[in-house]
Amino acid sequence: MLSDKIMEKIEQHIIKLREKLQHWEYLYYLENYPEVPDIEYDIVMEELRYLEYKRPDLLTIDSPSQRVGVKVTNKFGKVHHEVPMLSLDNVFDNSGFLRFDNRLRKRLKYNNDIVYCCELKLDGLAVSIIYDSGVLVQAATRGDGNTGENITANIRTISTIPLSLKNYDNWPSLIEIRGEVFMSQAGFLQLNTMAKKEGSKLFSNPRNAAAGSLRQLDPAITACRPLIFNCYGVGLVKEGVLLSDSHWELLQQLKAWGIPVSNYSRRCIGSAEVLDFYQKANKNRSLFGFDIDGVVIKVDSLLLQQRLGFISRAPRWAIAYKLPAHEQLTKVQKVDFQVGRTGIITPVARLKPVLVSGAIVSNATLHNINEVKRLGIMIGDTVVVRRAGNVIPQIIGIVSFKRPKKALQVIFPSQCPICGSKIEHIEGNALLRCSAGLFCAAQRKEAIKRFVSRLAMDIEGMGDKIIDQLVKRHLVKTPADLFRLNEDILIKLERIGPKSAKKLLQSLKISKKTTLARFIYALGIYEVGEATAANLAASYKTLDALITADLDSLKENIGKIVATHVCNFFKKSYNLNVIQDLLNPPICISISEKK
Repeated sequence: MLSDKIMEKIEQHIIKLREKLQHWEYLYYLENYPEVPDIEYDIVMEELRYLEYKRPDLLTIDSPSQRVGVKVTNKFGKVHHEVPMLSLDNVFDNSGFLRFDNRLRKRLKYNNDIVYCCELKLDGLAVSIIYDSGVLVQAATRGDGNTGENITANIRTISTIPLSLKNYDNWPSLIEIRGEVFMSQAGFLQLNTMAKKEGSKLFSNPRNAAAGSLRQLDPAITACRPLIFNCYGVGLVKEGVLLSDSHWELLQQLKAWGIPVSNYSRRCIGSAEVLDFYQKANKNRSLFGFDIDGVVIKVDSLLLQQRLGFISRAPRWAIAYKLPAHEQLTKVQKVDFQVGRTGIITPVARLKPVLVSGAIVSNATLHNINEVKRLGIMIGDTVVVRRAGNVIPQIIGIVSFKRPKKALQVIFPSQCPICGSKIEHIEGNALLRCSAGLFCAAQRKEAIKRFVSRLAMDIEGMGDKIIDQLVKRHLVKTPADLFRLNEDILIKLERIGPKSAKKLLQSLKISKKTTLARFIYALGIYEVGEATAANLAASYKTLDALITADLDSLKENIGKIVATHVCNFFKKSYNLNVIQDLLNPPICISISEKK
């Protein structure tokens, strides 16, 4: 049986996973900004599901594993989906799909091949459109799957969506059409060309352009955007029957009524035909003229769909088979070096802008020295670029025969490009790091964000936007400067009033009583996370004992590499001065041994 301490750690890890997923979902659905690749989101979601399966007592109804999107904003009226708009589970290789196929046949007790309907997975925004007596009366976004935003006025501006159904042939008195609003690659480039001429902000990819266009408060703006709609199914149906048991035939019926339906769907008998459809879609994806990120595979029989039913957030009878990242050629124009929160120096290739999987790519990280050597990359090279997970630009190789005679070696700096301090090579890996710590301006902002975070000093109300302003205005250079803030300073910041300023000052006051483990974690020592900080606190009891500990002593507790980072941190007078500022009057942070 697991100890209480381990059980508590599992619970805390589940909470962290949920917070991470909720943050990503908010950015993706409401800000139209995918912060991480789909594959990373999927991995974290699968880990959460596994832990919740193992610990069902920790499963909550508001867990991201139990829903499909995020809460809607107040910009538009809310629309309740009588039939929830669920998301799809994903597979990433043939074996994943074959496991899905076997699972269905076992559940249905089927020995024969299942008939599927395969459709291209469009990279756009899912919407619901309701026709009452054949007339378009309401349209909504998917939202969180149960509640979406009312976008009826904007949907009416899309010319390919009929305001009334045609060819009356016993269509139901009320039918909900579901599909994807997206933008072609040509339409996206045209939109960005116009925006550039007007001096407006450019969209990063067709999906974001479509989502942003559809969620305009002024329908006249939406009407000017080159939006396209394709139906992929139906939701609510009242007072009428669908004319076929086949999903594919249903799509053809909807097309006859004037609903736009993709010409690229196909009915496939068995797994072999499905995989053939997928391979052809992958091979021809650059010819479609619009972005796709996979193939949607659905059981074709509507009766079998009903038998298979749903899990909490997805149908059992459908799956999305994701496509691999797309690739393009471009040139390396130069290589810059960026400094991260912990001082890590990262080489970044500046590329000749190129459209990759629908997004304009002009930068790609080269990670470290070893990656530069592995690629054999030089400035001036022609390189192969793809977007990992269709999000993050990645250089996967060079075209050596196109290398120009004047190609230049990538030279790594010996001094920090931000503060000029000495760069140190981190033992055991290929990373370079600025040795200046909090003295380096590039590390300062992120170090302060770490200091105020929930696992560190837990200063409630001190969010990223406030910290950004404080650092930008040179009001805060070290964590100690936070405790020198007053109401007069705070109310001059954006979105801070007298009431908020008082609450923030109270949070700062409360945070002065903390534990040794939290304080160690708050210092932002490289590779010292929550668990290592707790270990050091338990081993050394006081901050003085930790500061004066030698390398051999530390190695016994946390290993040679992390011990070296700890020793180096406390050797720097700048860091010690910041600590003294925090502990001495007038700030006087009080540290207890209690965990």
